Amino acid sequence: MDKKYKHFETAVIHHGYDSKQHAGSLSVPLYQTSTFTFENAEQGEQRFAGEADGFIYSRLGNPTVRVLEEKMAILEGGEAALAFGSGMAAVSAVLLSLTKAGDHIICSQGLYGCTFGLLQLMEEKYNISHSFSWLSNEEELRQLITPQTSCMYIETPINPTMKVIDLSMVAAVAKEHNIPVIVDNTFSTPYLQKPLELGCDIVLHSATKYIGGHGDVVAGVVVGSRERMEHIRGTTQKDIGGIISPFDAWLLTRGLKTLPVRMDRHCENAEKIFSRLKEHKRVKAVYFPGDEEHPDFLITQKQMRKGGGLISFEMNGSKKDAQRFLNALQLIKIAVSLGDTETLIQHPATMTHSVIPLANRLEMGISDQLIRLSVGLEAWEDIWEDLKQALDSLA
Repeated sequence: MDKKYKHFETAVIHHGYDSKQHAGSLSVPLYQTSTFTFENAEQGEQRFAGEADGFIYSRLGNPTVRVLEEKMAILEGGEAALAFGSGMAAVSAVLLSLTKAGDHIICSQGLYGCTFGLLQLMEEKYNISHSFSWLSNEEELRQLITPQTSCMYIETPINPTMKVIDLSMVAAVAKEHNIPVIVDNTFSTPYLQKPLELGCDIVLHSATKYIGGHGDVVAGVVVGSRERMEHIRGTTQKDIGGIISPFDAWLLTRGLKTLPVRMDRHCENAEKIFSRLKEHKRVKAVYFPGDEEHPDFLITQKQMRKGGGLISFEMNGSKKDAQRFLNALQLIKIAVSLGDTETLIQHPATMTHSVIPLANRLEMGISDQLIRLSVGLEAWEDIWEDLKQALDSLA
């Protein structure tokens, strides 16, 4: 955290923006421009050569975007950050920047469906292989490392099974082999978990989710060392071009200001809903990192501030029963995103993870009865009343 602001809640509002540099505007100005003018030809030459600071073209940098990047860097405890047009633009830029044909990636056993699809594409087109692991202990991890292993890619908590990975353990083993560790921190946000402070090298977000928080923007963010971020900025971000728009960056800086308040409420509501789901007769199992009986609870306590706002649960019955339950909901919306003010619910096997072959899905723990619930900011009593009436309707 920046020494200027000792507390997260203050830094998230004030860091990265000085109103004196923007005509006294309290709100971050929206620099809705594609290009920037030079005072003379020599200045243009110097900027392109990297010999002078200043903006050139919004694909290469923009003042509104820069404020977002500086905020995210300090909040995650990194040196620099990059903003992208989607979470998958961020994932692909990072993985492509760290790999070449013939390389190998170690992954957590369970990934977002589109990340899985990207890994499949990279293997088919560029012979970049990948291995899945529960990453439960050092010995298991060491056995997967080969001379071709170029990076490790981890979700924690894993989407949608909520398994938690010990990041300090993974980072320690990876450093023995000089292998960078990438962590998808979307579910936790920097308010609940800081992978870089646990020894990992790159952290990324689908900023569409909790960072934005209002369901009105699609974006991604990557944070790491200045050297690594500049390398990505000058290669895969610049040349593939998955950049964020200034307006979307503006929306994210606005959303960030309320992140701590929102996350506290998401977590409090999730704790209330979890305890009631666990007791309902139509629910076979509940997966929530804040559960004291969760197999990874000790890891959660070590590296997360709270259990988060996501809950997954398995229902008794069949896929049809799970779909009947979803269709009976009245307040809660069926949608595949998360981290919004509204409570959202979805069926991973046929939605977010439908691209994953059945055998792989089952190995990851994604059954036809699994439901993922993103607990929103409504009164928890209203959320539970809707869940309960839908569950009871199946009796």
